[in-house]
Amino acid sequence: MRLALKTGSYSLMHFLVAIAVTFAITQDWRAALAVGLIEPAVQTVAYFFHDRFWSRLEAREAALAQASADR
Repeated sequence: MRLALKTGSYSLMHFLVAIAVTFAITQDWRAALAVGLIEPAVQTVAYFFHDRFWSRLEAREAALAQASADR
């Protein structure tokens, strides 16, 4: 549940940043909204898998450390 909330809040923040940056560059609200809708959606999915990868890596390292400690 925490991962879903974290991903959702990241998505909202990214959406707002993407719109603001695109508008600052183009001065066009339509372009800003288009980029703001597409880019964060793709980035949110990428972030989800990125976070899962690192969680699994950390779990694997913890298991290896525990196995070494048990010897």
